[in-house]
Amino acid sequence: MQVLLIRHAIAEDYNTFALTGKVDDLRPLTEKGINKMRKSLQGLTTILSEIHYIVHSPLTRAMQTADLVHQYYPDAHNISLTALAPRGSASSVLTCLQEHANTHHTVALVGHKPGLGELGSWLLSGHTDTWLPLKKGGMCLLSFTEVVEEGQGDLQWLLSPKLLCNLK
Repeated sequence: MQVLLIRHAIAEDYNTFALTGKVDDLRPLTEKGINKMRKSLQGLTTILSEIHYIVHSPLTRAMQTADLVHQYYPDAHNISLTALAPRGSASSVLTCLQEHANTHHTVALVGHKPGLGELGSWLLSGHTDTWLPLKKGGMCLLSFTEVVEEGQGDLQWLLSPKLLCNLK
């Protein structure tokens, strides 16, 4: 099984959006973020042919990013998971992964900093140190050969949006 970690694309500035009086959960992507993510996804399709599930945080910016991913992988099932929201439960995300575990499946997880980096670290090492740096729109591919458990993942690659955009 492969797990693709995707940090949401560039969203509106936190402080500027706060002036609207709306809750941060509703903060959307910017046009720049959308365009950059599209270019990154074009690059991604050159190295990853299929995604079976797109599991995303319920926050607007993550849902919008997941919708962009779905445009490039239209056969994927799109699922919202509260555990991918900020301060979500890594063990709940792991349970979701285990429910969809199949040696030939790729599951994309679309979330936020720092939780996604902590989740990646935990899946790779069993520790939640935030050492897995994911820029906005950055992606990381992990693989699991037998069981999907914390500390059992292998890092396949970690790419910035710039590197993804340059893949042809």
